[in-house]
Amino acid sequence: MTTYTAINLIARPTGGPIGPDLFEVVQKELPSVGEGQFLVKQNHMSLDPAMFGWMSPDTESYIPPVELGDVMRSSGIGEVVDSKHPDFQVGDRVMGMMGWTEYRLTNGVGLNKVTAPLPDEAILSVFALPGLTATQGLYSIGKPKKGETLVVSGAAGSVGSIVGQLAKADGLTVIGVVGSDEKADWIINELGFDGAVNYKSENLAEQLAELTPRGIDVYFENTGGPIQHHVFERMNAHGRIAVCGLIADYPKQTPDLAPNWIPIIKKRLTIQGFTMPDHFGEIPALLEKLTPYVMQGKIKHRAHVLNGLESAMTGLNLFFTGQNKGKLIVKI
Repeated sequence: MTTYTAINLIARPTGGPIGPDLFEVVQKELPSVGEGQFLVKQNHMSLDPAMFGWMSPDTESYIPPVELGDVMRSSGIGEVVDSKHPDFQVGDRVMGMMGWTEYRLTNGVGLNKVTAPLPDEAILSVFALPGLTATQGLYSIGKPKKGETLVVSGAAGSVGSIVGQLAKADGLTVIGVVGSDEKADWIINELGFDGAVNYKSENLAEQLAELTPRGIDVYFENTGGPIQHHVFERMNAHGRIAVCGLIADYPKQTPDLAPNWIPIIKKRLTIQGFTMPDHFGEIPALLEKLTPYVMQGKIKHRAHVLNGLESAMTGLNLFFTGQNKGKLIVKI
């Protein structure tokens, strides 16, 4: 019997780096395919900041945590290698929730065919969770208008880079918050952002004031951290803040204090958190919105690829250190 490798979650993070002690690498027998099922060989797997929440014991989050002993949750892209399902044929390329595993037996729920003639890395970087998240948060919450100023944190990341490029294409002034001078150079000179702030540098308030002389109308929050307070102070009346992630707080036992609420009243700000599971039914409409920008060459991306399924166990720490350059992907 042929076997394959999967990785189970066996312990919860308690703060600090993610390591192999939280996981168990197991060998499983390749399953037989029953009626209405098909078998997928996963080729590329997405690593996303949302995984830190999925590993936590929080039962009141937007999605139940991964049960200890179960395969770690993730999305990915692969090829159908055996099928007894009328809608999926051998050779079809599919994308969706697969988990940290080389193979997945499924009835098709949560998986969609991929027909775009693009490499796996491009699909996961643009048309999968990053692009959908960027499109949903920017347009449903940010409601950008031509001539406004938008600031996005995590601007060189998979979501933030797409947010900035969409807003730039719509005629906004776009400032990105990044964690290195190299990333600042990339978003300005490659992606067309109007400016960048390295949050590890000094004089953050002064830099932000210089780059946003007319204040800030839209803030797309991916990271948290001290820069959040400086952006908040420069929000214009009736500004909109889409809260997508707070990666700076995920490894901490006690999160940092948020900005004072008084300016929310004085400036009549709209602040809304969101997660994509609430909007899976809107994916066709989101893709319809995003695709023209991609086809017109207005959306660029880059991928940071790790090799081998087991690299995921420590690869997640790149989100904490900021060493990932682009969409974090595991090649299986």
